[in-house]
Amino acid sequence: MSILQPILVYIVLAISVGYLVKKFFLPKALFAHKKGNVKACGKDGCGCH
Repeated sequence: MSILQPILVYIVLAISVGYLVKKFFLPKALFAHKKGNVKACGKDGCGCH
């Protein structure tokens, strides 16, 4: 068994745990991207288009 295999396993584990933390535990407001001014299409301002 080489030394490279456990290192790769820990890297993949860290990436997967980081993804799960980002997906389920951190608020979505941290990762909201601002796309500039969003124009509303109707009277109610739903912003659907």
